[in-house]
Amino acid sequence: MSSPEFTLLFITVAVGALLQVAIGFGLGLLAAPVIAIFDPSLTPVAVLLLATGVTATVLVLEGGHLDLRGAGWALVGRVPGVLGGAALVAVLPARYLALLVAAVVLAGVAVSLRGFVPAPRRRSVLLAGLMSGLMGTATAIGGPPMAMVWQRLSGPRLRATMSGFFLAGSVMSLATLAATGAVHSYSLWHTALLAPAAAIGVLLARPLSSRLDMRRTRAVAMVLAVASATVLVVQQFV
Repeated sequence: MSSPEFTLLFITVAVGALLQVAIGFGLGLLAAPVIAIFDPSLTPVAVLLLATGVTATVLVLEGGHLDLRGAGWALVGRVPGVLGGAALVAVLPARYLALLVAAVVLAGVAVSLRGFVPAPRRRSVLLAGLMSGLMGTATAIGGPPMAMVWQRLSGPRLRATMSGFFLAGSVMSLATLAATGAVHSYSLWHTALLAPAAAIGVLLARPLSSRLDMRRTRAVAMVLAVASATVLVVQQFV
């Protein structure tokens, strides 16, 4: 990875971490396709490791608003999804994993734009947890299903519940990927290099959150995610 590529990736992780703290998701949506463009071998492990640190920070800051019941049912659904996602990582070549990352990003944006708002009943939360586990373990992008089913929650409650779910879920995914041999020293080293970017995003999020227009912020995040996913798709066929 060249210096300009690493610089762009560093900035992407910082912005993704800022969004993760401000609106409850965004790190995977932004960082996963960019990482897959420059170094596919780092997905999904590096993004999951970075997300673990960021979501742990959010949970410390806003843990008092955590919906334990909702997060618990979502985690029950995540278990079979994690196993399915780990199986995909084990059998799919890097090119197809990259295309899967792009497909997940584009599908998540499309669903968000349609404005579909499912009722957060036990069945829908379980299903969202399953899909999040599958997508999050295979591609590190597990936010869209949970953001969709929990979008009626208030800001602090949404961020805390999403962070609690993703902290536990990321640990589950990483443990399963480690058992399949997908976690290696190369990913750990590059995660350590990108960790300061995530820390910068977290530090900037607190003073900037009150000044951000959340609707516009989400829209910008979606545009950037679609652009990255499109470049990733084109790259696989050039």
